[in-house]
Amino acid sequence: MSRRQWSIQDAKNRFSEVVEAARRAPQVVTKHGTPAVMVVDINEYERLRRLERAQAPSFADVLLAIPQDDREFPRAKVRMREPGI
Repeated sequence: MSRRQWSIQDAKNRFSEVVEAARRAPQVVTKHGTPAVMVVDINEYERLRRLERAQAPSFADVLLAIPQDDREFPRAKVRMREPGI
């Protein structure tokens, strides 16, 4: 089964079916016809989180990249990690 869109009402009424479908492919839940949330398999979610963490520098890496003299340095354009990760 491929990605499917569910209205909030359908998703509520058929939640078990949404969960089973999400194990095969992400499922979009819409509110008033606009995508609101996506239901994904936990393994896919964890894979995405690992990927996100792998791309974010640690605070120590950022500090170590600061030059030790008085010259200017470019600011990295990165998204900061969430606390506790």
